[in-house]
Amino acid sequence: MKKLYFLLLLSLGYEAQAQNKYELNQGWVCENVKQVKADGSALSNPGFSLNGWMPATVPGTVLTTLLNNQKVPDPFYGMNNEKIADIYKTGNDHYTYWFVKDFNEKAIGNEQVWLQFRGINYKASIFLNGKKVNTTPHEGMHLRAQYNITRLLSATGKNRLAVIVYPPDVVGNPNGGQGGDGTIAKGLTTQYTAGWDWIQPTRDRNTGIWDKVTIEKTKSINIQNPHVVTLVPGKRNPDGKQAPAIIKFSVEVENPTAKPVSGTLQYQIAGKTIQKAVTIAANSNSEIKFPDFTLENPKLWWPSGYGAQNLYPVEVKFMSNQQTLDQERLNVGVRQIDNIWNAHTQSMGAYVNGQKIFVKGGNWIISDAMLRFTDARYDAEVRYHKDMNLNLIRIWGGALLERPEFYNACDKYGLLVFQDFWFSGDCNGRWVDPLKKEDQWTRRKYPDNHPLVLAAMEDGIKLIRNHASLAFWCGGNEITPPEDILQPLKNDLLPRLDGTRQFFDFSNSDEMSFNSLGGNGDGPYGIQHPKSFWGTRTFPYNSEVGSVGVGDYVSLQRFIPKENLIAPQNKNKADSVWEYHKYIGYDGHIDPYGKAKSAEDFAMKAQLVNYDQYRALMEGFSSHMWDWYTGSIIWKTQNPWTALRGQMYDYYLDPNACLYGLRKGSEPLHIMLNPLDSMVSVVNNGFSTHNSLMIQAKAYDMDGKEYFYSQVFNSIGPSSVRKFFPLNEFLTKLDKKEGVFVSLKLMNEQQQALSENIYWMADHDGNYKGLQSIKQTKPTITALQKDKHQVAVTLSNANGNPVAFFNRIALINKQTGERILPAFYDDNYVSILPGESRTITVEYPGTERNLAVEVYGWNVAKEVVEVR
Repeated sequence: MKKLYFLLLLSLGYEAQAQNKYELNQGWVCENVKQVKADGSALSNPGFSLNGWMPATVPGTVLTTLLNNQKVPDPFYGMNNEKIADIYKTGNDHYTYWFVKDFNEKAIGNEQVWLQFRGINYKASIFLNGKKVNTTPHEGMHLRAQYNITRLLSATGKNRLAVIVYPPDVVGNPNGGQGGDGTIAKGLTTQYTAGWDWIQPTRDRNTGIWDKVTIEKTKSINIQNPHVVTLVPGKRNPDGKQAPAIIKFSVEVENPTAKPVSGTLQYQIAGKTIQKAVTIAANSNSEIKFPDFTLENPKLWWPSGYGAQNLYPVEVKFMSNQQTLDQERLNVGVRQIDNIWNAHTQSMGAYVNGQKIFVKGGNWIISDAMLRFTDARYDAEVRYHKDMNLNLIRIWGGALLERPEFYNACDKYGLLVFQDFWFSGDCNGRWVDPLKKEDQWTRRKYPDNHPLVLAAMEDGIKLIRNHASLAFWCGGNEITPPEDILQPLKNDLLPRLDGTRQFFDFSNSDEMSFNSLGGNGDGPYGIQHPKSFWGTRTFPYNSEVGSVGVGDYVSLQRFIPKENLIAPQNKNKADSVWEYHKYIGYDGHIDPYGKAKSAEDFAMKAQLVNYDQYRALMEGFSSHMWDWYTGSIIWKTQNPWTALRGQMYDYYLDPNACLYGLRKGSEPLHIMLNPLDSMVSVVNNGFSTHNSLMIQAKAYDMDGKEYFYSQVFNSIGPSSVRKFFPLNEFLTKLDKKEGVFVSLKLMNEQQQALSENIYWMADHDGNYKGLQSIKQTKPTITALQKDKHQVAVTLSNANGNPVAFFNRIALINKQTGERILPAFYDDNYVSILPGESRTITVEYPGTERNLAVEVYGWNVAKEVVEVR
């Protein structure tokens, strides 16, 4: 077995930035296989006519190309997905396509030219200039391919590449089950494409040249798969001089020529050069290991909220006779990640650089269901996770090992990554399921080609192992891989290729989180009363716990037709388009604010529920930090499609109140109110003690009248939770027939607010009658351009006014009125107390100059203010 999957990888491996490498990402054309009579040898002849062929999107899927050529409607809008033919009904030929690309390249002297595919789904035969490139078809979505095409290049430098791409052999019946009938998992491909409870089926099952195609030029040596391990012994602090770190380095070096090549292999880090004299035999690939290097006073990498995300550029070179034969570059974060079992919680504890980290995470599916990945989108999505004050993203097993650009963003923003491999309890047989075609025993053996899976695992580990953000490996979502995959992965591949990260057999295994309560080990998934997050004990490291996520009205208008914008009502079935987009009911949680009168009214009230849900979720888990829990991971924080559940921002990168409620509840230093006993407490996630803190509590009625309770000085130690005083008697004495606002502030000696939190309390009946009748108020709003990518928005509420409650701020184009997306707000859905002001900073990555700010709130009429 081991020999078989090793042979598949002999020609693979490269991902660090090469010295001379470029993408083939323009000028492709394609045609359906049924329309093409010629074979690959003829098609790849530069003289063969391609008149009438369709422009192709590469990298991209067949469905993306069809959409870009207006051959199909946008499957993300309304019920359009139902208008697109599903491969299960049409047969595979319907989505089998030839892709052709002309390019200029030739080799001079000892130059070697490499053709590299970072992802093809599912099988492919490749031709260049009338010759077949791959002797056996490429197979497997999660496997890279590299070919030395030096001898196949045209002497004139004008070349033609032709690739026929076949869909997965078994595409699965999209019968409404999780992963359809489950048979999509028979191949090494994305399981979600047959449908899930958060997405409709992807009609082409992601068929296509879906990831980058590159040409790399080297001399007679090809450097591949550098491997950097950093050891940071002891317990460290983010600031001050550091004790040394140890750097372990190895790299694969290929010599494709008929003669041995001698020279100096070296890498550079922090201004130091470490080198080694080597000879690489003809037609061979050797792994070269360097002696350990001691890095003095290292600048360490920390997760978000704990310290800086320092990265060192590393350059690898092979020199011979004063000539650089090949060169690669990568960025390395110096850190050490350990796991120590917490016997009290009975769950794993994450440690970075010797410091324990309370995990606050989000589950990630995939950036885009049609695999339209960009660096900018990855950067924005990961930044949103940082803005939520999260420190971890878990990559769910029914999709991908994400692309290196995703991990680059996680390295940049300090998000640890919990990486699943490609298995799910639904498709791979954990449960009895009448919607599945085959029984559990059969599904347990999926995928069919186990050596291919092991080859892809080896390649995937090499692809992403150097990223500082990559923290944990996981065998699969809610189920382990088959035993003949699990054991080689666990006992050979990971120790040999990585050896530094914890591996968990599956995502809710007892070795990660001992399930003493019974059940499946995760959830709940539906909407909860905020009290439940504080009082109901779940699993000590909960890998999936989550709730609702409908966006605001502007978001809904982007993908729900006007005639379907009908407010869902409690206990009634929602509109068909809402149902199609996987709406999860808000049950009776909207009604206490007044029954929704319209979709716009529903969306506004949903944001109140969203905010309260996710603030309470993270506050509840944090309140039991190190007692009940070592961490929790929200299911889920984003959607790759226009779904109506489990998202902090929509597909178009427009955030909703989930994001800001979660941001508030996840603050590194946070003051909060326990809804069970009205106890005020503070959580400190940091490594330092905070002394001389002022803890302040007030209440306001619906007219804005202030009721002072207390402010006291105290302190809180590192990585801890401390209770201070209860408000139950104070709140009982207040007239709560209409509800009140509770304002909590945590201030330093300079009277600067370190944490602020405003709760809106229901009346005796659990309704919000006061909010329903609260008077309108008009805050003063200014918007100033701070620099070319930043706007400061200030809201001021005069004394004598009621609370200006729950204001949404949106940066817009002042002429079109459309929102600028993405945009990053340091807070939103903010409430302004009487006599106070708040300044919100908005950052946006574009060069837009025609800006205005739109503000509206619960009792604040919509106002548009020009940015000055």
